[in-house]
Parts: sequence; structure tokens; C-alpha cells
Amino acid sequence: MAASELYTKYARVWIPDSEEVWRSAELTKDYKQGDTVLHLQLEDGTDLEHKLDPKTKNLPHLRNPDILVGENDLTALSYLHEPAVLHNLKVRFIDSKLIYTYCGIVLVAINPYETLPIYGTDIINAYSGQNMGDMDPHIFAVAEEAYKQMARDERNQSIIVSGESGAGKTVSAKYAMRYFATVSGSASEANVEEKVLASNPIMEAIGNAKTTRNDNSSRFGKYIEIGFDKKYHIIGANMRTYLLEKSRVVFQADEERNYHVFYQLCASSHVPEFKALKLGSADVFHYTKQGRNPVIDGVDDAKEMSTTRNAFTLLGINESYQMGLFQVLAAILHLGNVDVKDRDADSSIIPPNNSHLMVFCELMGVAYQDMSHWLCHKKLKTAAETYIKPIPKLQAINARDALAKHIYAKLFNWIVDHVNKALHSTVKQHSFIGVLDIYGFETFEINSFEQFCINYANEKLQQQFNMHVFKLEQEEYMKEQIPWTLIDFYDNQPCINLIEAKMGVLDLLDEECKMPKGSDDSWAQKLYNTHLKTCSLFEKPRMSNKAFIIQHFADKVEYQCEGFLEKNKDTVNEEQIHVLKASKFDLLVELFRDEEKATSPTGVAPATGGRTRLSVKPDKGKPDKSSKEHKKTVGLQFRNSLQLLMETLNATTPHYVRCIKPNDYKYAFTFDPKRAVQQLRACGVLETIRISAAGFPSRWTYQEFFSRYRVLMKQKDVLPDKKMTCKNVLEKLVQDPDKYQFGKTKIFFRAGQVAYLEKLRADKLRAACIRIQKTIRCWLARKKYLRMKHAAITIQRYVRGYQARCLATFLRRTRAATIIQKYQRMYVARSSYRRKQAAALAMQCILRAFMARQLYRALLREHKAIIIQKMVRGWLARQWYKRSLAAVVYLQCCMRRMRAKRELKKLKIEARSVEHYKKLNIGMENKIMQLQRKIDDQNKDNRSLTERLSGLEVTHAAESERLRRELSRLRCAEEDAKNSNNRVITLQEELERLRAELQNTQKEKKAIEEWAQKYQDEMEQMISELKDQNNLLKNEKNDLNRLIQEQGQQWTEKMQRALKEETAQLETDLNEERSRYQNLLSEHLRLEEKYDDLKEEISLTVNVPKPGHRRTDSTHSSNESEYTYNSEFAESEEGSRGVEDVTKASLDMALFLKLQKRVTELEQEKQGLQNELDRREEQFQRARARDDEEHKKARSAELEYESLKRQELESENKKLKHNLNEMRQSLMSNAGAVSAAPGSPAYKVLLDQLNSSNEELEVRKEEVLILRSQLVSQKEAMQHKETMTEPLHYVEDVQKLGDAKEISQAYMGLKDTNRSPRFLRRPLEVNELVNRLRSPLPDMRKMNEDGELWLVYEGLKETNRLLESQLQAQRRSHESELEALRGELQSVKEENNRQQQLLAQNLQLPPEARIEASLQHEITRLTNENLVNPTEDPKAYRISVLRRMIDLMEQLEKQDKTVRKLKKQLKVFAKKINDLEGGQIENVSPGQMADEPIRPVSIPRREKDFQGMLEYKKEDELKLVKNLILELKPRGVAVNLIPGLPAYILFMCLRHADYINDDQKVRSLLTSTINSIKKILKKRGDDFETVSFWLANTCRFLHCLKQYSGDEQFMKYNSPKQNEHCLSNFDLAEYRQVLSDLAIQIYQQLIKCMENILQPMIVSGMLEHETIQGVSGVKPTGLRKRTSSIADEGTYTLDSIIRQLNSFHSIMCQHGTDPELIKQVVKQQFYIVGAVTLNNLLLRKDMCSWSKGMQIRYNVSQLEEWLRDKNLMVCGAKETLEPLIQAAQLLQVKKKTDEDAEAICSMCNALTTAQIVKVLNLYTPVNAFEERVSVTFIRTIQNRLRDRKESPQLLLDTKIIYPVTFPFNPSSLALETIQIPGSLNLAFLTRV
Repeated sequence: MAASELYTKYARVWIPDSEEVWRSAELTKDYKQGDTVLHLQLEDGTDLEHKLDPKTKNLPHLRNPDILVGENDLTALSYLHEPAVLHNLKVRFIDSKLIYTYCGIVLVAINPYETLPIYGTDIINAYSGQNMGDMDPHIFAVAEEAYKQMARDERNQSIIVSGESGAGKTVSAKYAMRYFATVSGSASEANVEEKVLASNPIMEAIGNAKTTRNDNSSRFGKYIEIGFDKKYHIIGANMRTYLLEKSRVVFQADEERNYHVFYQLCASSHVPEFKALKLGSADVFHYTKQGRNPVIDGVDDAKEMSTTRNAFTLLGINESYQMGLFQVLAAILHLGNVDVKDRDADSSIIPPNNSHLMVFCELMGVAYQDMSHWLCHKKLKTAAETYIKPIPKLQAINARDALAKHIYAKLFNWIVDHVNKALHSTVKQHSFIGVLDIYGFETFEINSFEQFCINYANEKLQQQFNMHVFKLEQEEYMKEQIPWTLIDFYDNQPCINLIEAKMGVLDLLDEECKMPKGSDDSWAQKLYNTHLKTCSLFEKPRMSNKAFIIQHFADKVEYQCEGFLEKNKDTVNEEQIHVLKASKFDLLVELFRDEEKATSPTGVAPATGGRTRLSVKPDKGKPDKSSKEHKKTVGLQFRNSLQLLMETLNATTPHYVRCIKPNDYKYAFTFDPKRAVQQLRACGVLETIRISAAGFPSRWTYQEFFSRYRVLMKQKDVLPDKKMTCKNVLEKLVQDPDKYQFGKTKIFFRAGQVAYLEKLRADKLRAACIRIQKTIRCWLARKKYLRMKHAAITIQRYVRGYQARCLATFLRRTRAATIIQKYQRMYVARSSYRRKQAAALAMQCILRAFMARQLYRALLREHKAIIIQKMVRGWLARQWYKRSLAAVVYLQCCMRRMRAKRELKKLKIEARSVEHYKKLNIGMENKIMQLQRKIDDQNKDNRSLTERLSGLEVTHAAESERLRRELSRLRCAEEDAKNSNNRVITLQEELERLRAELQNTQKEKKAIEEWAQKYQDEMEQMISELKDQNNLLKNEKNDLNRLIQEQGQQWTEKMQRALKEETAQLETDLNEERSRYQNLLSEHLRLEEKYDDLKEEISLTVNVPKPGHRRTDSTHSSNESEYTYNSEFAESEEGSRGVEDVTKASLDMALFLKLQKRVTELEQEKQGLQNELDRREEQFQRARARDDEEHKKARSAELEYESLKRQELESENKKLKHNLNEMRQSLMSNAGAVSAAPGSPAYKVLLDQLNSSNEELEVRKEEVLILRSQLVSQKEAMQHKETMTEPLHYVEDVQKLGDAKEISQAYMGLKDTNRSPRFLRRPLEVNELVNRLRSPLPDMRKMNEDGELWLVYEGLKETNRLLESQLQAQRRSHESELEALRGELQSVKEENNRQQQLLAQNLQLPPEARIEASLQHEITRLTNENLVNPTEDPKAYRISVLRRMIDLMEQLEKQDKTVRKLKKQLKVFAKKINDLEGGQIENVSPGQMADEPIRPVSIPRREKDFQGMLEYKKEDELKLVKNLILELKPRGVAVNLIPGLPAYILFMCLRHADYINDDQKVRSLLTSTINSIKKILKKRGDDFETVSFWLANTCRFLHCLKQYSGDEQFMKYNSPKQNEHCLSNFDLAEYRQVLSDLAIQIYQQLIKCMENILQPMIVSGMLEHETIQGVSGVKPTGLRKRTSSIADEGTYTLDSIIRQLNSFHSIMCQHGTDPELIKQVVKQQFYIVGAVTLNNLLLRKDMCSWSKGMQIRYNVSQLEEWLRDKNLMVCGAKETLEPLIQAAQLLQVKKKTDEDAEAICSMCNALTTAQIVKVLNLYTPVNAFEERVSVTFIRTIQNRLRDRKESPQLLLDTKIIYPVTFPFNPSSLALETIQIPGSLNLAFLTRV
């Protein structure tokens, strides 16, 4: 159809716009041929008339359908033009947050100015190995494509990264190199990939700077070649640099910075090693402060300096060279601060002692005078003379800056050279991938020489790009064999010729530089004269004579001629260079030395070989031209290096990355259309689009076209041949045959045809939708009408019935109301009469009672008043009397006092006179004597009077008592009289009072009746209110009860939930611990395999082994020293070989050695006991000093007893030695050939010794028990005197008891016995036995031929003694633990009784109080527990108590079990010794009892019943392992034999070794089995059937070791017969752990093998394949074709996955794998399926659609159906698919409103926030009926999920392996019923 026919009403077009570049509009009227105006409506509703160009009549660009917008590849767009490209990039960048987009072969990368989580290792692993079109666009996809093509095509590759400053070129190149380093790794141990990445911070420090457009802008171009070897591992790298911006060293514009390294140095000036540089802040130096903004936000320059130094160190540049570099850089900064002043108009001078120049000269090692002189002078040479001329200030400053630039350029080149040397490899390079990070097209307001060179380089790159794109298009057409014509594309060769051809811009510039008086103006005039009229691409500005314009491929650029010559010359004063060359600073001299004389910073000369480094610097191989190096212009150097670059790029396969800067303000995810379209035009993306659009840009395979446009075909059009069907349909749909072409496998369409077909498809689907909607709406309307009709009839029926019922009810109510009124009125009248009658009676009663009470109260009141008056009057009289009496007494006292005072005064006066004293003293002695006699007389009288007085008192007392009784009687009579009188008066008063009260009562009665009535009314009202309040309280009570019950229930649920959470947490911790342990095992296995590989490589290098060296198998694991006891195994093999070589006499000698060893052990035991008793004696002596005398006596008695026992032990020991000596003498004296025969003297002596040893054993038992009791009593006596740490010392002392192991075990319990196999003996015994067997001894070969009797007896003695000691220790520990358990049980019983009592009390309470009492009790209980509990968490405390009780019970169980086991072994040993002794005695004939020698007779054993054991010889062990493990075919065993047969056979052989008590055989068999399984798994580890087979057998072998171990927890599942087959001698608990670890390793290998098989199927079967055909339509995919989703012969489908799962399951079932283990394998399988599918979904935009969500949910339902068929729904596999299920649901749910957002947040709990947002961003409509997810909705989701605490990782880790467990699975198969088939070649095994 014609293009104009598409411009119909509602068609959408793009029109130019000054602000947005292009705006979308919609036609409001059909366009007709010849119209000059288009009637449009903008998106904001504005109507617009768009005028067409009258000359060209070009219509505006059509807009693509919405379903094509946002495509990964711009070439998939139907309309390929500038607005479509711009809009597609904008939608992906703004709406979907996707920064990468394909444009044919170009990757367009938009700088997000934000850190995105899309560059992690998980993303690298996801892109590794994928085709470029299978995943969303990414820099990793380009890197993977380059890496893959390098390996596949054996051709070098290049990745060309271009773009303007700030577009992200350096970051993109950095990520590409990181991808190569991660995917390929290095081929050596030198970590080359780390060195390659370490070069980035160095180059950024010295070559990057802050500009107005970018904070980290690369101011040079670089091309990095990453070298690979034949295995495509990184071996090295090489870097080339282009056009360093040297002018930035001396000048920076506003808001810009110098190179980063200068600021890093200034920020690190405080570092001690930088003190000598005399640096300061960056604001101090002229070269760093010109931009006036020396700080970059978010960048720590000091930290960056540390990073730079670490990178230097990693690259091998030593510390001294680093300091030298920083010294040169600091000198440049100081040079910039050198102040130059005018001397006159033509000369200048540097002031003397300039501080900065002095520092510069000091750092550079040059003379101050020379440098200051040549900074202000220059040398002019003529043919005859040389002149030194001063220069003015401006030229001096320019010379200073030129010197600084020259030094920095030299330093830059030196660093690049040495970085290349550090990255250089001696290994031959096989191929390389080059990464070109070069500046893009630049145009500024002022463009100079740098921009000219940059744009020149971009012209060359654009030409190469155009040719490559055209070449690919041509190859595609030729491949499909379609006719094609030459595509016209822009060729920029004329522009390149203008620049680089003869008499071009560069040529004229070099010529002008050679002229003595050349200038920028004269060069401009030459340009005008040469090119202005001859070249259309060259123009002259109208208003300038010092500028020119060149029409580049991207845009016109105006260049200012000023500074071109100076920058092209790049001149520097030669005398200044000479001064620097004469420096004492070695590094500075090296900078200006020829390249071949430079040394390496690491002190090693650069190695030869490898690739030749290409550099921008000219060839210095010719010494005769080295002096003219500086005369080569910069333009010529750049042109030559650019030519070398283009040759390199043309020799490689290029890959293009175009970086776009979205805005100039560095805003995150902000898109400026003007800037974007400017860069798209400049970087060649639009040219790629134009070339594609000129041909057939849209390409479909026939199958894809058929699937997409099947709806446009009728049934009759569909033919078996899809190609013919597509041809027929296209001929009908598209009339113009030029619009499409049919290729071999594809259909090619012109631009716009796909949009036309999409329009036809959308119209067809819309018409079908309308018809479906019409039919459904009709059906819905009819259903609604029928429902409404039926409802109306029903309503009418019910309404009429209701009205009739209402009338009948009204009539009944009227009649009833009349009757009620009659009875009601009668009731009211009767009630009124009764109320009045009752009220009258009540009033009368109340009134009369009131009057009586009033009269009574009056009488009572009068009587009381009289009594009060009487009492008051009496009281007043008494008071008056008392006051009068007191006054009289007071007056008397006063008078007597006055008289006494007078008398006293008179006596004082008399006493003062001398005469008075004399009178008084006259006759004083006589008076005294008289008074003495008088006193004596008076005393006598007094005594007599006292006696008389006593008698009078007695008489008076009797008389007084009589009078008192008489007085009391009279008083009583008087009181009775008074009372009688008073009673009469009182009764009279009472009568009067009662009369008054009666009157008052009558008055009050009436008031009381009124008050009663009022009170009754109030009471009734109060009662009603109380009833209401009571009801309210009852309701509140019920609510509270209900609330309490709910709270109780909530608390219960909370506790249960907390318990569940804690249980889940414990399970999680357990799984994490298991996972950590199993990861360690897998890492151990990996290291083990690596060790084995290294051993194999070493063994291959050594061809001739040493003589006698027996090489072990390389598959022996490195951990055999931990578990498999290799050293002991080797010793046992050596011992066995020695035993075969010696004679029977050596066997009998072993008996002698055993006896001697036993004597030694007894001596050691005795010595140890004696030492212990001596030590205890000293302790108790110290304790006796603190005890009383009785304790001293008791201790002395004990010590005496112990001393006595020691003496007895010594005597017994001497006796034993004496017996031993007798036996030795007997053996030595009878050393004849037949001396050791049964019945011989030696044999009798041996039997006597045996009997005496038995007796001695019994005695020793008693002694040991006595000593043990003594030690225990000593311990108890010392416990109350020692501190808390002393019991620990006691335990240590017990452990030190002698060297005898039995005593230590007796006191320490079964700690060592339960932990290690009991059959392990000291290696010293084996060595001693071997040495003594090989020593020359007398011939005793006839004595006790097999030596079995003494060995068994010796073992019996040791076992008895060990058992006794262990039983005693266990009994004590058992009793103590039992007491503790009893105490805990008693406390539990008390708690139980208390709980029952409280429960009984609570049951008696009402329901309301019962809940409160229960709550109170619970609170009290918790409080008590918290008070008792020392920890803060009561729940943890209870759990710890329960765990402790469980541990105690387990320990008790284990000890009981051990006791039973030891008793059982004791019985077995006793039975064996009895059988042997009986057999020996019975088989001795009378003749043999004589002295004559008789040869020993072999006595045949009686056949026993089969006991489920297999016997084999030691030499047949290798054959057993070979036939049963190494050469066994799993398929035959799984099909024909019982599952787990190899495991049963191995265990039966192990049982026999245990039965015969051969520890070496047990150890050897287990070691060989484990190593052989490892060997077969290493050999055939990729075979799922083999790995599964040995996983099942390893688990079965492990279960057999548990089932027949004799442990109670395993024996309870056995039958009685199986319990008889338990192992009797050895405890193989440690070997069970070894086998468990081996099973874990096999399980992990099984998972890896399974993953390798499933991995290629998952994406194709779960995502790409359309299980439901026709649901998801195929969209155009552009140039980057994806894997077809249509089921071809070579593609995987969901059925393929299910078939593979069935295969896995059937194989494991056939091998007899445990059901629980199968569940774990299936869970891991489903996790891999779900994780891989979800990861690919998150990285593929085309898969995020509604239809794909339906496909995924259907596929998941098929997997769930498979689980149901296999009865595996409870294995946890379904839960592993939950993230995938939720992602599929997220694709299908509605995504518009806030309710939808809430539903999504609650639904997607298994997805992280990053995954949810990623899916919503990637959601893409496949059909026109779907809608995109709005940005607002995505932000709503992010806000709702902001509080989630989860990992920010986007992808699931597909390498996770769930921790595996091996639950015990006993076998019901009886061992005695197992038959060994002949096909296993195990005929050497004998049934026992």
C-alpha cells in the first residue's frame, strides 16, 4: 500500500519542536493527496495545523505502535527514524530505568549518574555463556560476545567505547575489563587479571580530571589489549595512549580541576613520607587553584591516593620509584608557583632565593642558578654564532609552563611504559581483545587544536564503523540470497582527505610550523586560499579571519586558529632540558633517556618476546635520528598513531559501545532530548539506523511470522509448508512486492511494513474483541433482564401477602385493644382504691407511733436534766471547798516560812560571833561522850519501842479490818435507801417525760409518713438506677471476661507463635550450620581433587620411580590421616608381611612378649598407685594439721592400712616376677624341637601360670576396688577443705595416675571409650611386636601352634580389669545423676501438686474471678521464674533447663547402654575362653600326656549355622574392592539385584572382621572401601547413574553400621535375629562420621551433575517454549535474534524437563535411595529450576508480559502435578518455586491503583523489593490491549516496601545447595538370607 494511505484519522505522527526536538501528535482528519496542511492534535489537547513543505511535500514521521516502544533493539522498530529512536531510548531510560539499548551492532549506553546494582558477580555469571540476543542489553553481553567470537572464530576482537566527556566511557571500559577478568581468570598464579584492573586507578589518577561536564573525565584516549593464551585465560595486557591534554597541567577553566594526582598529593601532604615534598593545600599552588573549586563532592583525595599507591605496588613498581614519581609531580606544582618579574620591556628576572624554585631545584636535583637563568633566557643559534637572549615576562611564563607540560608528558609516558611492562607476559599470546576508550565528537563555543584532533579521530572511526555496518548488511542479504542494490550511505572520506591528504589541514599546519616566521594568521590565509573554493566541506566564518569551519559527519564545527601552531610544535627550551638531564635525580634522568636504556621499576630488565608494544611516540630504533625527536609535530605523531590504531581495528572484529550523556547537570535519570539527539547524531547511531532503514530493516523467520500473524490467515490458507503459507498471505496483505523479500530462512520487510501488519493484526483482533464483547454483553443483558423479571414477580407476591397479613393483624389488634382497655380501667380503679385505703392506715399508724415517741422523749429529757443539775451542783461545791482549803494551806505556809527566815537570820548572826564559838566548844568532849551514851540508850529504847510498835500494828490492823467491814456494810445500807428514793423520783419524772414524748411522737408521725413516702419514691428511683448500673457493670464484666479470654488466647497463640518462630530459627541455624559444614566438605573435596591432580602431574613428570618404592593410588584423599589411619594401615601391612616370613616359633614368642609386657604394665600400675598414694598422704598430712585429734587418729589408721596394702602389692609383684622367671628358665632349658607340645613341661608351666594369673586377677580386682574406695573417701574428706577450683585439680591428679590407661579410664568414665574406636592400640605396641618378631629367638614353633589361647586370655584379663573400673566409675556418675534427676523430679511433682491445688481452688470460684485468679497465678509464676532465673530471658532459661534434662537422660541412656554392651562382651570373652580351654583339654589324648613328642593335630571345627557374615582372606581385599566397587556396572546391579547389595556385602565382610576381633582387617577394609568409592566418583563423576548408585550404597552402608552398632536407639527397630548380628568388638562411631562426610560429598556431586544436565533445559522449557500455543505472540526482535520460542527439533520443552525429572527419580528409586534423601534431591532440583527461571526473567524484558506470566504459571502447575504423582508434595520443593510463582502472578495482576499496590506488597512476600521493582520496570505489553506500568505506581510500590529488611541482591544464587541430612532408615532384610550372585565374581568370599 502507499505510504500516504497510512496517514488516516487517529494516526500518530512526530512533528519537530524547538524544546523537545520531536513532539507526538494525532491526525484529526484523513490526509488526501495534494493537501498542504495536516490537521493535528497534540497530546495536551491543543489543535494544530502542520504545514507541509511545498517543495518536498515530505510528510511527518509516523509513530510506532505502542507495543514496539521500549524494545531492546532499535532495529526492531517498524519505523526507523530519529524521533522513534529518541522516544524509544527515553522510554527505556526514564520509565523502565534501563540504560542499555541495542541499535543493530551498537550498544547504546546512557549514563544514569547513579550507582546501579547490575554489575555484580551474579550478573556476570548470568551473562556468561549466553548468546547476545538472549538477554537484555548490557555491557557484559557485548563483552561475552567478543570473548565468545574470539574463542569460536580464532580472531582478535575490539570493543570501541566512544562518547563525549561525562558519558561514561571509562566506566564502560572498566566493566568490560572486569568481565574478562572474572570470566576467564588468569593462566598463572600471578593474578594478571588483578593487575589489569589495578591499572585503572593509576591511569585515572594521572590522566583523568574534573571538567564542567564530568567529575572524572578522561583527558586522553587509550587502547588496552588484553592478551589470552590458547585456553583463553588472561596472560597480560598492553596499553596505548593518545593525545594527552597537556595544557590542563598549567591551565584549568572555572569549575574544573587539574589531574587528580596533584590533588591526591596535596591531600596526603600530612603523611610522614611526603613531608620532604613540602606540599600544602591545593589552594596554595597556581596549577591547582585556577578552577577555584578543588574539591569533588563525595571523593576523598587522601583515600584515592592510598588506592593509587596500592595499585602501583600491585603492578610491581617499588616504593622508591613511587616516591620518585611523587617527587617529580610535587616539583611541577612548585614550578608553577615560580614568580617571574619584569626587568624591562624585553627581559625578565626571577628574584633571588625564590622559595618555590629552590624547592623545585632541590626535588629535581638541579642547580638553582642554571634553572633560574634558562627560565628567563633562550639560546639562538646561527650558522656562525650562538646568542643568549633574554625573554620578556610573558614568554618566560610560557616557557615555564611548557617545561611543566613537557615534564608531565614524559612522566605520563614513563608510567604507561612501566604499567605495560608490569602487565607484559612471557607466555606466548594466542589472541587478544582490545578495549578502546576514546573521546567522542566534541564541539564547544571555542574549539582549538585538541578538538580538531579529537574530531579527526572520530571521522576515522566513523568511516570504519560505516564500512563495517554496510559489510554486515551486505553479508546478511547474500546469506539469505535475496536481490539487493547498493545502499547509499554517508561516506566521510572527503572530510578525512580535507584533514590528512596532501595540502590538507594537517599538512599545511606542519608546513607553517617549519617556517621561521610562521604564525596562526598566515596559516589561516593558506587554508582559505587552498580549500575555500575547492572543498565544499570547508567554510570561512563571515566575521572572522582567524577561524575556519569544517563540515564533519556529525555537525559543523568552527575552529579558532589561535594557538594551533604552538600546540602543534609543542616546543620547549632545549637548554632547560639539558639542565634536567644533568640532574642528580636518577628517575628524572631516566625520563629523558632513550627508551631502550630505561630500567624497570622492579629492578628487572623487560623480557623479550610477546607482542611489540605500539605507542604514540615515534620509532626510536634509529639512534641517528634520536636527536631530532622533538622536531616531530604533535599532529604528525597523532596521525601516525591513529593510522596504527585503524590498522589494528581493521584486523579485528569490532564491537561498538556508544555512551550518551543524558543531561549536562549530572541529574540521575533525567533525559534532555536536545543533548541526546545531538550525541546520537555525532556517535553514528542514527547513521546505523539510516543504513538499516535504507534496506530491509525488519526480518522475521517463517515460523515467527506464522505464529505472530496466524490471526490474519483463514483456515484454507494454512498449508503444511509454512514458507508457502507465509508467501500466499503476504501477497494478499501487501500488494507492493517491493515492500518485502523472501530469503532462505527469513522474510525481509521495508520500513513501516511491520507497523502496517501490526495495524491489520490489531484491527482483526479488535474486530474479534468487539464481536466477543457484543455477544457477551447481549448474554449478560438477557441474564440480567431475566433475573429482574423473576425478582419483580417475587417481590409482588411477597408484597401482596404482606399487605393481607397487615390487615388481619390490624383487625385482631383493634378487638384486643378494646378488651385490654376494659380490664385496664377496672384494674386502675381497684388499684387506686386499695392504694388510698393502705395510705390512710399507714398514716394513722405512723402518726400514733410518732406521738408516743414524742411523749417518751420529753419525759426522758426532763429526767436527764435533773440528774445533770444534781451533778453540776455537787461538782461546784467540791470545787469551792478545794479552792478554800488550798488558800488556807498556802497562807499557813507563808507565815511559817516568814517565821523560819527570821529565826534563820538570827542564828546566822549568833554563829558569826567568836564568843558563841567558844561557848559552844566548852565541854564539847564531855558532851560528845554524853551524847554517845545517850545514843546507845536511845538505840536500846528504840529497839524496845520497835517491838512494841510491831505488836500494836498487828492489833491495829485487825481492828482496822473489822471497822472497815462494818463501814462498808453501813454504806451499802445507805446506798440502798438512797437508790429506793431516787427510783421513785425517777419513775415520776419518766412518766412525765413519756407523756411529753407521746405528744411529740404524734406530731412527728405525720412528718415521718410524708418523709417515708418521699423516701419510698427516692428508693424506687435509686433501685431502678442501681439496676441500670448493675446491668452496665454486668456488661462490662462480660466484656472484661471476654477480653481476658481473648488476651489469654492471644497470649497462648503468641507463646505458640514464639515457640514456632524459635523452633524455626533453631532449624534455620541448624541448616546454616549444616550448610557451612557441607560447604567446608565440598571445599575440602575440591582441594583434595586439586591435590590429586597435582600428584598425577608430578607422577607423570617422573618416569622412573625409585627401586622398592611402592606408589600409592592418586585417589587417596588428603584427609586419610584424620579418619582412615593410613600410617597404621601401612604398619599393619608391613607387619602382616613380616608374619608371613617368620616361623611358628615367632608366634609362640609373641606369647612370651605378651607376658613380659603384662609384667611391665603391672609394675607401672603399681608405681603409679604408689606415687598417687604418696601424694595423697602429703595432702592429708597438711589437712590433719587443721583437724582435731580424732581425725588424726583415723587418718593414721588409714595410712597404715594403705601401707600394708602396698606391701602386699609389692610382694605379689615379686611373686609374679618369680613365676615369670621360672617360666623363662623352663622355656630356655627345654628349647628343643618338641618342647612346646601339649603335655610338655613348658606347656604345664604355662597352664600353671595361667591359673595363677587368674587367681592374681581376682586378687588384683579386690585391691583395685579397695584402693578406689580409699581414693573416693580421700576425695570426700578433702572436698570441704578445698576451694572451688580444687576438684578440678583432683580430676587432673586422677588423670595423672601412673601410665596405666585403665586407672585413668576408671576415674574419668567412658569419655575416651565412647569417642574413639576401642580397637585402636598404641602404635608403639605394633612396632615393638614387629621388631621382636624379627629378632633371633630360640625355636619355639611347636609351642601352642596358633597362640590363640594366650591371646584370648590376655584380652580377657585386660577387658575384665577395664570393665570393673568403668563399671565403678559409671555407677558413681549414674548415682549422682540419678540423685539430681530425682531432685528435679521431686520439684516437678511439687509443682504439679501445687498446680492441681490452685486448679481446684479456681474451680470453686465464680467464672469472673476464676480468670483473674488464673492470670494472677500465671503472673506470680513468671515473676518467680524471672527472680530465680539468672538470665534475662525466661524462655531461654526454660529451654536450657529442658535441654539439660534431655542431655542428662541421654547420658544416662548411653551409660546404661555401654554397661550392657560391656557385660555382653564380657560374657562373649568368658564363653570363648571356656570353649578354648575345654577344647584344649578334651583334645589331649593320654598318649600325648607323656613326655614323648607328638606332632600337633589339626582338629576340624563343627559347621555352624550361617550368621550373616562373609569371610575373606587378607590378600583378597584388593580383589574384593576391585570387583565390588571399581569395576561394578550400576545399571546391571540396579536392574537385576536387590538395592544396596554392595553395601550389604561390604558390611557382612566387616562383621566377620569384627567377629574375629581383627582390628587391622576392619581398618583396612573401611579405608579401602572409602578410597575406592572416591576413586570411582572421580573417574565417573559426570555420570548421574554412577553417582546416584554410590550415594544410595554409601547411605545403606552407613545405615547398616548404625543398625548393627548395638546402640539402643538403633536396635529398637531390629528383629531379635538382627540384634544377634550386632557388632561385638568394635565401636565404629568415628567411621560413621567419615562415611557421613563421604555421603555429603557424593550428594553435592550428584547435585552438580544434575544441575549440569538440567541447566540447558530450564530457560528454554520454562520461559521460551510456548506450552500453551497462541497465548503469547512473538514480537519483532530486530538484529539481535533470540532463541526461538517455537518447539523445533533441537529445542527443549517443558516435557523435556519433566522427562528428565522422571529419569532422575526412577534411577534413584532403582538404586534404593532413601525416600527422605530423594525428597531432598527433588527440593534441590526444583530450587535450581525456579532460581534459573527467575534470574532469566529478571534479565529479559521480552519475557515480562501478561501472557508469559500465564505460561509460567501453567508450567509451574505441571511441575506441581509431577510432585503429586510422585507423592513428593511435602518435601518442600513447591516452596522453592514460590518466588517464581509470585513473579508470574505479578505479571498478571492489575497494576494501577493503590489497592493494587497493597495487594502486590502482601502477595509478593517471597520476592525482594529490587526484584518486584525490576519486574514492574520490565513489564512490556505484547498486544495493544495491555498497558504499561506507570512510574507513579512503581514509586508507590517502592514507598510501601521501604521498611523491608532484605538483601539488595537482584538475582538468586543458583549455586546454593541446601544442607543434606541422612535420617536413619533401617533395613528389614535379614543378612543370613542374602545370596551373592556369580556375576559379581566374588567366589573367594565364604559364608560363615
